[in-house]
Amino acid sequence: MALSDLLYPDNPKRRQELIHLHQELLNCMSMNFHATNELAGVLNEHLGCTLTRIQMRESSTVKENCDIIIQAMSEIQHQVQKIDSDMKEKLEPVLYQKLYNIKEPELEKIAIAQKVFSIVLGEATSTAGMVAIKLLSSNLIILTVSKLVSLLAQIGASVLGGISITILGLGIEMILHAILGAVERNQLLEAVRSYEKHLAEFKAASEKYQCAIREVTSLVRKQVQ
Repeated sequence: MALSDLLYPDNPKRRQELIHLHQELLNCMSMNFHATNELAGVLNEHLGCTLTRIQMRESSTVKENCDIIIQAMSEIQHQVQKIDSDMKEKLEPVLYQKLYNIKEPELEKIAIAQKVFSIVLGEATSTAGMVAIKLLSSNLIILTVSKLVSLLAQIGASVLGGISITILGLGIEMILHAILGAVERNQLLEAVRSYEKHLAEFKAASEKYQCAIREVTSLVRKQVQ
């Protein structure tokens, strides 16, 4: 038993909490990598984008992996803004406004978007129009991505940011050493609270993000079938 455990008997329990919370964070990040790649794949296939697939780096820190997702999301945001600019440039003002009018039938919006992408890409299916409308008229980019990027930046800047994502294989003592540099009760409590706060917000935002992407990708699959 470590000397710190003799001085602070509840430390072993706190350590186990940290390990569990760290694994939850990594699982959540992994799902966000997968969801981001799904959306990028749809944009590449149907809207002529050239987004790069991303992958978690096991030898890197939490912050470095957060930065990878943030960069990918920023590129997706840029592509969606470009789609919006193409629509605005090539459509009459009245038609462009229809795209954002909640009272307009969605099928009509999709047809309008498809015409634009037929001009931009040379040829486009109704799926391209549907994806464009779904991204432009939903809160996927405006709310879910922006919220998640903000939380990822906070996590990267917190006490969690410097931890390697592979640290679980190094043992309890190494985890605590990496997190705190020294094992003290107050530092343990601070680390656990930091994990709990960030993880609760991050999980909630991640679920909304993943749900929004599933909504887009499931529609694409139905169109293809």
